[in-house]
Amino acid sequence: MFKLRYTAVLVLIVAAAVGFFVWKTNAPSSRFAFKLGLDLSGGTHLVYNADTSKVQAGEIADAMNALQQVIERRVNAFGVGEPVVQTEQSGALGNGSYRLVVELPGVTDVNQAIAMIGQTPTLEFKLVQSGDATTNDGKTVPVESYTDTGLTGKYLSNAQLQFGNGSNSLQKPAVLVNFNAEGTKLFSQITDANVGRQLAIFLDGQLLSEPVIQERIDNGSAVISGNFTAAQAKNLVTNLNLGALPVPITLASTQTIGATLGDQAAHAGVMAGLLGFLVLAVFMIVWYRLPGVVAVVSLVIYCILMVALFKVIPVVLTAAGIAGFILSVGLAVDANILIAERMKEELTAGANGQEAIRHGFSRAWSAIRDSNIAHVIAAVILFWFGTSLIKGFALVFGLGVIISMISAIVISRTFLLALGVNTNSKIGRFFMRSGLN
Repeated sequence: MFKLRYTAVLVLIVAAAVGFFVWKTNAPSSRFAFKLGLDLSGGTHLVYNADTSKVQAGEIADAMNALQQVIERRVNAFGVGEPVVQTEQSGALGNGSYRLVVELPGVTDVNQAIAMIGQTPTLEFKLVQSGDATTNDGKTVPVESYTDTGLTGKYLSNAQLQFGNGSNSLQKPAVLVNFNAEGTKLFSQITDANVGRQLAIFLDGQLLSEPVIQERIDNGSAVISGNFTAAQAKNLVTNLNLGALPVPITLASTQTIGATLGDQAAHAGVMAGLLGFLVLAVFMIVWYRLPGVVAVVSLVIYCILMVALFKVIPVVLTAAGIAGFILSVGLAVDANILIAERMKEELTAGANGQEAIRHGFSRAWSAIRDSNIAHVIAAVILFWFGTSLIKGFALVFGLGVIISMISAIVISRTFLLALGVNTNSKIGRFFMRSGLN
């Protein structure tokens, strides 16, 4: 009994320490401050249409994934906190056009948000096709057309600024681009099959240069030359390193969520959670008496642990995430109700207090275990297939289910056994029973 009471006191001390940590790190400037999503902190929601007309059907998914990674790198480079970047396909069956959705919490200036994303350069390499054309007055003039090679910015590894061959600083600046393994192989094949032909380099649809392929190039490097100033070349290198877009994008719509609206949503969510917890606490104490009091204490500790996890992981809190947290509190109550009912059955069968508690927890465990496993599976599926809004709900809900199970089985059991209620007395049996008994 002494060990159980010592353990119960230790649990309370740890909970108090964690609660103190949560309170002290509540300042926005703190390293462990809450990370709020777009709907709670305010910000900008941008939707871009992606032009996949020039991408082969089997490569669209990879191109959109590369586009998402490029935009994420670019937004993160500007220090935007917890941005959400995702791709989606319109249509009821996912057979429509492709879109890029960008959410920037804390950025309420739409123009600033658009400038952050910018039109990162679309880099393309095309073979030059030369020919003649006849004008309206009967003259023959040379014209050029271009053939796609399939080599684009999505194969880019990095870019570097250089001045000619590096021996003369007065030479015009140029940009050296290096391709990844797949791009190196493709570039080698293109140069091998087209020695003596011109390979045009386009950036955002603008022709930069048309160098002649002198020989096969196996090292995966190419030089982009043009009438660059040093500042322009340096800016181009920066943009290319942040990522050349594998597909062009155009801004389709913008939406701004004000900080005031976000504060109102956060306040409403917190108030809903507190009110719901208060109603549950009153019900548990009135109906289940002492086990109800223990359950409420366990729920308070559970809430403290969850809030601490939100800060440490950290979890980006959204309105959907708060809803998942509140729902997980209800599931934690459900586990305590199962335990209390099983304990009542044991007491009715004539077991003493300690036996009723141990057997009650043992008999309730299988139902609690199976129920929580089902909930965790549902959370994993929602997180795997859901969008950012659903992912936030699923993550918080899944964490809540796991922590609530630990809270109900370990913390509640420890406290009840540590109290050592004498069920042989009328008062003891009254406090251990539930309902109208």
